[in-house]
Amino acid sequence: MNNGLVLIPTYNERENAELIIRKVFSLPQPFDVLIIDDGSPDGTAAIVRALLPEFEGRLFLEERTGKLGLGTAYIHGFRWALARGYEYIFEMDADFSHNPDDLIRLYDACAHQGYDLAIGSRYIQGVNVVNWPMDRVLMSYFASAYVRLITRMPIMDATAGFKCYTARVLRTIPLDQIKFVGYAFQIEMKWLAYKYGFRLKEVPIIFTDRTRGASKMSKGIFKEALFGVVQMKISSWFRRFERVAPSQAEAALAAVPATSAPKTR
Repeated sequence: MNNGLVLIPTYNERENAELIIRKVFSLPQPFDVLIIDDGSPDGTAAIVRALLPEFEGRLFLEERTGKLGLGTAYIHGFRWALARGYEYIFEMDADFSHNPDDLIRLYDACAHQGYDLAIGSRYIQGVNVVNWPMDRVLMSYFASAYVRLITRMPIMDATAGFKCYTARVLRTIPLDQIKFVGYAFQIEMKWLAYKYGFRLKEVPIIFTDRTRGASKMSKGIFKEALFGVVQMKISSWFRRFERVAPSQAEAALAAVPATSAPKTR
């Protein structure tokens, strides 16, 4: 078993499922993959099931009945990963909007740089989005600005869904208390990681809109995020967050003395 697990929720992704799985397994950094399929009527699960013997011990499939929401799919995956001892747990879309090559940089941020949550960020270095219509780019960009305004959370891409968590983040966050299941789920998870005092890093990525299959985005998802952020902020006023102790990696980095400046003559 590898120490990194990539969670990929699917619903009607038959055009992408095998391609994304093979791409992840082709990377020089080894990762395991868990597909969480919500009863896709297009046969996505059957495609994944056919690949299980080829990638035995590295590819896993969890099938759920009905479309239960992105947030619940990830929480199902988080619990599955923690029960099996994975140390680094990733969120990634199935449609190649997240470049699997970037998994290695997210892994490096957590495994080698001592961060607790690495976020694949579209907006940390300008606006890095390809093939989106301008209205959607603006909606996404200003949604993150809105989240920063309400929460004061110092994250440029608050709605990003390409992430790497360390296991201790997911063990600390009370997963059974997560309120949102759609777009706002991504915001809530970052917010809780931030409030518990974990170290967060945004890793610049280029986001490319899907070329195969249909988008699952809807106005209802954005509406949940719009009102959910205010609700999330207000509820935090009545909740106590115990700040976590530094991880061993963070403590080790802090113990390294800063390089002294060269002496001048």
